Amino acid sequence: MKKNKNINTGQKKPAAENYYDLKTDAVERLANADKKTYAEAKTDPGKQYRSSAIDRIPSWIKALFIKFWFNGAVCFFIFWGLGLYINSMENMILVMAVVLGVITDILVNNAFRFFERYEGQNSKWMMFPQKKFWTFFANIIYAFVVLLGVIWFYNIFNGVLNSIKGTEGQIYLGVEPIVFGLSYMLIDLFFIGIKNLLLSIVTDAKQKNGM
Repeated sequence: MKKNKNINTGQKKPAAENYYDLKTDAVERLANADKKTYAEAKTDPGKQYRSSAIDRIPSWIKALFIKFWFNGAVCFFIFWGLGLYINSMENMILVMAVVLGVITDILVNNAFRFFERYEGQNSKWMMFPQKKFWTFFANIIYAFVVLLGVIWFYNIFNGVLNSIKGTEGQIYLGVEPIVFGLSYMLIDLFFIGIKNLLLSIVTDAKQKNGM
């Protein structure tokens, strides 16, 4: 009888040890689950929302289109849409400048940042590439300056045609979205080009002086 008892005990002991070994492994795997390391994503998280076809378009084409489209849209919805309700041209210029500045700060510049493949790629297309609180007001003031340049362009263009054709006070080129969008974009790029040139000169001077 004792012999059989010893035999039975010898058979059950390995089974019990295996059982506890399995339980111990399961607990260790569960405890170490949150310690697993994952490879850091190397791509831009917003990349998945952008079409590969859009990514293949050169950045300068996208920049010109964004500027032109938003400028023309402001002309369409504000100058044409509110023209019947705002009789004073001074008030219209003020409203247009505010809307253009807000659109630039909130939509246009953020669109440039969204389409960047690396940080700062599209900064050269913005007068104020910084994303700060003060840029909101700076873009409104800047839009007023650019808008005055557009008004100057229209006056010069119509004045030259009046001189050529011998007329007076005739409006040959009226305000409409396409020409307004193009003229505002070109004057905007002119000022931005001057800014970029000055920054380049200052940067080169600092590098030569070892600063």
